[in-house]
Amino acid sequence: MTTGPRVLLYSDDRSVRDQVRLAVGPRLRAGAPDVVWTEAATAAAVVDAAHARRFDLLVLDGEADKAGGMGLCRQLKNEVYDCPPVLVLTARPDDAWLASWSLADAVVSRPLDALVVQRAVADTLAQPAV
Repeated sequence: MTTGPRVLLYSDDRSVRDQVRLAVGPRLRAGAPDVVWTEAATAAAVVDAAHARRFDLLVLDGEADKAGGMGLCRQLKNEVYDCPPVLVLTARPDDAWLASWSLADAVVSRPLDALVVQRAVADTLAQPAV
C-alpha cells in the first residue's frame, strides 16, 4: 500500500485546522492515497516534529497567536536540513510580501476558500524538490 503525502498542519485555532483538512479532503485526487495529517497547536510542537520526522509539506497559520506561521516558516527554512515546502495562511492578500520574506513556497489568504486551499496544497506538493 502506498503512503500518501505527509502534511504537518499548524494553527493554534482548531477551527482553522479543521477548515484546511476539510478543504483538502482525504486525498488529493480520486484514486490517490490518503493524506497523512499531523496537527500541531504550538510552535514548539512544530519545531520538534519538523526536526524529528519527514514531512512532504508544512501548512502554517500566519495568524497563530504567540508564534505566527511566517516567523516559524523562516526559522524552519533556516534550521531544518532539506526543509519541506511550506504553505503559509495569511490574514489578507496584502500579506503576501511578508510571506515571501518568511521563505514560504506558497501563500493562501483569508477567507480560506476550499478550492484555493486544495489547489495550493496539491500544487505545492507537485513542485519538484529544489
